[in-house]
Amino acid sequence: MTMASIRDDELPDSTGIPSTARRLAGPPTIEVPKLEVTQELLKALPKTDLHCHLDGSMRLKTILELAEAQKVKLPADTEEGLARAIHMGEVCKSLEDYLVAFDVTLSVLQTEESLYRSAYELAIDAAAENVRYLEVRYSPALHQQKGMKMTTIIDAVLEGLRQAKREKGIKCGLIVCGIRHMSPQTSVRLAELCVAYKNRGVIGFDLAGAEVNFPAKDHKDAFQLILKNNVNCTAHAGEAYGPESIAQAIHFLGAHRIGHGTRLREDGDLLNYINDHRIPLEVCPTSNVQTGVCADLKSHPLKFYFDYGIRVTINTDNRLITDTTLTKEYWGAHTELGLSLEDLTTIVVSGFKSAFLPFREKQDMLKAINSEIEQTLQNFQRKLTAVKRPA
Repeated sequence: MTMASIRDDELPDSTGIPSTARRLAGPPTIEVPKLEVTQELLKALPKTDLHCHLDGSMRLKTILELAEAQKVKLPADTEEGLARAIHMGEVCKSLEDYLVAFDVTLSVLQTEESLYRSAYELAIDAAAENVRYLEVRYSPALHQQKGMKMTTIIDAVLEGLRQAKREKGIKCGLIVCGIRHMSPQTSVRLAELCVAYKNRGVIGFDLAGAEVNFPAKDHKDAFQLILKNNVNCTAHAGEAYGPESIAQAIHFLGAHRIGHGTRLREDGDLLNYINDHRIPLEVCPTSNVQTGVCADLKSHPLKFYFDYGIRVTINTDNRLITDTTLTKEYWGAHTELGLSLEDLTTIVVSGFKSAFLPFREKQDMLKAINSEIEQTLQNFQRKLTAVKRPA
């Protein structure tokens, strides 16, 4: 067996060793046997998805059914045609072209019932591949075409997530998004909504949308309100724009995590700052290829960031539009970037460490998750041994 060093020893492992002793002894470890990495194994591991957009992660069938019920005109009336129309899984010319697909999904997400159903189905789909903790993000401001109240828009999604938890046990949190191209005043209204729902299912605030020509610092007032009320926050940055976008997210907005951060490697000083301050990156590899930020998975900086010591997490971004799952993302990180099972296990744990959860709740979750990871790996090792044993 090899020992997977689980970075950032500020949180406990499953050993129960007191924190002071653990700090003196070094970071906690998980025993990782030498196993072939398979999609079956990656699916079996407990995981987090911290960067997942509700309006980008619907089921094709659901979009068609909602459109029929609501009398909404779509660019196609079959799942295959609709997939082509939204460039599902295709490489787009730019992030802006990629975002056009959201016009389709948002057209059917203007009712309480559609929001409930989409949130419920997203959590169910995530639970099916052993995602134990899911953070769903969206902007209520984009769901008011038919005059729905902001509170109704929040309540519908929260109830969908709660129902999925009741059925599958998946823990979920909701992140409210401000939108870069909307007015800063709109972001403040959304921040107020976020604060009102603190401890009621909403766990954080985000800034999303096209980066070019829409600087993060314009939305500083919204984030000041968020920080003043001790709410977690993240921000899309360094995806389509350079590291200056990341610097603004950290120094103007006070972001606790960075969404994507793909272009961070262009600024070594900022990279070290993020590493020194343990600011997690919400990495979405396949999405970055689809939006043209990276030429292909092999050129993605995920492995460089991981090897350097950055706390990275792996996420889906948009399950529908990118045509992906969390299992696929981990599989690509292994096959295209060469991350080992030990590396991937460390990243899995980093996801739980980076969750927008209270510290002691996170402690309890990590104890259980570390134990479950070890048990899962041992089970796969036993299966392998049984197969190899001569008759």
